[in-house]
Amino acid sequence: MFQLAVCDSIARRIRSFSAPRAALTALAAGLCISTLSAPVMGDAVIGLLELDGKITDRAKNPSPLMGGSKGHMHMPELIKALDKAAKDPEIKGLVVRVVDAELTRSNIDELGKAMQAFRAKGKKIHVFAENYGPAEVMLGCKADEVIIQSGGGVMLPGVYMEEMFLADALKWVGITPDFVQVGDYKGAMEMMANSKPSKAWDENINGLLDQMYANMRSELKAGRKLDDSGIDKALETAWLASDTDAKKVGLVDSIIDLPELDAHLKKAYGQEITWDDELLPSDEQDMAQMMNNPFAMFSMLMQKPSYEPKRDTIAVLHIDGAIIDGESQGGGLFGGDSSVGSRTLRRALKDIEENDKIKGLVVRIDSPGGSAIASEMIWQGIRRVAEGGAPGSGGKGKPVFISVGSMAASGGYYCLVAGSKVYVNPTSIVGSIGVVGGKMALGGLMEKLHVNTVGRARGPRAAMFSSMSPWSEQDKAIVRKKMTETYDLFTSRVTAGRKGIDLSKTAEGRLFMGEKAVQLGMADALGSLKDAVTDLASTSGLREGAYDVMDYPAPKSLQEMLEEAFGRFGASATAPQGVITGENLIGQITLAGAKLINPAAARSLSTSLEAIMTLRNEPVILATPRVLIWGW
Repeated sequence: MFQLAVCDSIARRIRSFSAPRAALTALAAGLCISTLSAPVMGDAVIGLLELDGKITDRAKNPSPLMGGSKGHMHMPELIKALDKAAKDPEIKGLVVRVVDAELTRSNIDELGKAMQAFRAKGKKIHVFAENYGPAEVMLGCKADEVIIQSGGGVMLPGVYMEEMFLADALKWVGITPDFVQVGDYKGAMEMMANSKPSKAWDENINGLLDQMYANMRSELKAGRKLDDSGIDKALETAWLASDTDAKKVGLVDSIIDLPELDAHLKKAYGQEITWDDELLPSDEQDMAQMMNNPFAMFSMLMQKPSYEPKRDTIAVLHIDGAIIDGESQGGGLFGGDSSVGSRTLRRALKDIEENDKIKGLVVRIDSPGGSAIASEMIWQGIRRVAEGGAPGSGGKGKPVFISVGSMAASGGYYCLVAGSKVYVNPTSIVGSIGVVGGKMALGGLMEKLHVNTVGRARGPRAAMFSSMSPWSEQDKAIVRKKMTETYDLFTSRVTAGRKGIDLSKTAEGRLFMGEKAVQLGMADALGSLKDAVTDLASTSGLREGAYDVMDYPAPKSLQEMLEEAFGRFGASATAPQGVITGENLIGQITLAGAKLINPAAARSLSTSLEAIMTLRNEPVILATPRVLIWGW
C-alpha cells in the first residue's frame, strides 16, 4: 500500500512534463524503483516550476469563472512560489521548465530577482527548455545550470528592430496623413507620415537600441561568465545553434534527454530525487466541486465577487494597456492589447482612497500611453489618493509608489509622475514626454474609388474634423497651439513630480531604459513590483505577513461582463468595438496586407492604427511608438 501510494504520488508529480507517454511511463517506473530503494527522508526534494503561456502582473481573480485566467500565469504567484521554496528547508533545488512561455523583459527581470534570492539561500536553480530563444537564454543567466533537451536549438542573434514607413503607400492609394507633434524625438506617427525616419527619431531609437544591446551583454557577462570576445563568438554562432554548438560557446551547460533528467540531478545532488510540483496553487478541486453542484455554480456566477479588504492592505492598481477615455476594454479594434479606461480607474482609485483598511497604493504601469485627457484624469485620481482627497481638503493621504513593467511611456509616464517613489526594471522603457495629434485624410482614396463625398459643416471650425481633406495652415496652427498647451501641462506635471529633472535631456519624446532613467532622475531605483510593495508596506509600518495585497480594478461580475458585451450592440454615436465601418476600413485592409507580408510586423502596426482611431474623438494624444523588436 505504501509503495502504491508513493508511485501514484510520483506519477502525479511528473504529469506536467510534456514528454511522450512511453517516456513518461519509463520515467515514472524509474522514479518508483529509485525512490523505494532508499528511505524517502534521505531524498533531495527538487521543486518543479513550469512557465507556460503569458505571464501577467495581476493575481488570479477570486473565481476562475469571473474573467478567469486560463492560459495565463501570474507573476505575484510565481514570486510567492519562489520565495516559499527558498524558505522551505526540505527543498534543495529547483527546476524551472520553460514550455511555451511568452516571457517579456520585465518578466525576466522580476523572476530573475526572485531566482537570485533563492540561490542566495545556498540552493541551486536549473533551467530546462526544449529550445532557447533570447528570452530563455536571458532567464538562464539567472540560474546555476542551463539544460537543453538533446536535439534542441538555441537562437540568440542579438537585437533587431524593424519599422514600417507607410507614407508612400498611403500616398499611392490617395490617403494624406496629416499630423503635428510637439517634441522633436516623439516619432509616434512617423510610420504613417514619413517615408523614412527623421533625424531626431533615428537618434532616439538608435540610442534605445544601444541601451538594450548593452543590457543584454551585461546579463551574459554576469550570468554566463563570458567576456566580450566570448559574447561576440556566442552571438556569431547562435543566430541558429545546435545544442552542442550552444554548449561550446557557453550558452548552455548540459544536454539531456528529458527522461534522463532525474539521473542527472541525482548525480548533481549525490542522492535520490523527489519532485515537488505543488509550488503553485491549483483551482482544480474547487472547480470540480462547483461542477458537481450546478445550483451553487449558477448562484456564484450571478453574484458580484466579494472584493473588500479584510485587514491592513496594500492596493496595486494596474495600468496595463493603452489609456483611453471611459471604460476599460478587451482587445482593440485591430487585435491589439487591452485598453485601460480613465472612468474604470477613477472608480477603483476612489475605492482605494475611501477604504481605511488600505494603507498604501502601488501603481503598476505597463502602458504606451494614449488619450491626453484620460491620462490627466488618472493623474488627478492618483494624486487624490496621495493627498487624501481634493487639494486643500485636509484629508489624510496614503503613500503612493510606482512600479514599471515593460513600459511607462507618454501617457503612461504622465501617470507615473503622480507617485512619490518610482521603481523600474533594468529593461523597462520610460519617457516619450511629448504630444502628437492629427488625422488621416481619405479624400484621395475616395476619389480613386469613385466615391463622391459631400461634407456639410455648421460652425467656424466644424470642418476641421472632416475625414476627406487635410488641415489648412490655419487649422494646423490652432491644433499646434492646443498641443503646446497639453505639452506644457504634461511637462509641468513631470517637473512637479520629479524634482530636479532636466527636461532638455529627458523630454521632447526621448526614450530610455531603466538604469539610464534612474541616472536622469526619471525614476528613483531599480526594483520589481515586489520591491515596491515591500518597501511601501515598510514605509506604512506594516509587518511582513500582517497585511494583504489586493489588485485593482476589482474583478467584474457576470452581470457586468454581459452588460459590457451586449451593450456594444445598442444604439451609439460611434461604432461599437469590432465593427468595421467606412472610417476604419482602410485600417483593416492595411493591417490585413501587413499580416500577409510580415505577420510579426503587423503587431507593431496594429498599435499605431489603434492610436489613429483614438484621434477620431480626441485630436491630441499622448502615445509612444511601438516598434517591432526581434532577437532580444
